[in-house]
Amino acid sequence: QVQLVESGGGLVQAGGSLRLSCAASGRITSSYAMGWFRQAPGKEREFVAVVSWSGGVPSYAGFVKGRFTISRDNAQKVVYLQMDSLKPEDTAVYYCAAGSNRIVLIKSPEYWGQGTQVTVSS
Repeated sequence: QVQLVESGGGLVQAGGSLRLSCAASGRITSSYAMGWFRQAPGKEREFVAVVSWSGGVPSYAGFVKGRFTISRDNAQKVVYLQMDSLKPEDTAVYYCAAGSNRIVLIKSPEYWGQGTQVTVSS
């Protein structure tokens, strides 16, 4: 079993920044991939970014366009999502997710956090 706990959401003005954190615990190994998804009101949940505990180049959704950066701290088992140049359309509940590899993570994560609200005002 894997537990994921997000933090760092909040209200920010357009153009501002936020950093989300996801603390992982439980049976998570170096082969796992970690990622972020988001769900805006009335929309389906969508993939944002993924990184592997073992390394490699992170992958991002197209709408990120260099504004978001995913990173990890293996020692602390924490994954971060640094969000810069935020736009009102980035308003959503952001979820941390874990999967046994990147493909599983992107298509159907095995574990989810509870979500953290990000609201960007215009």
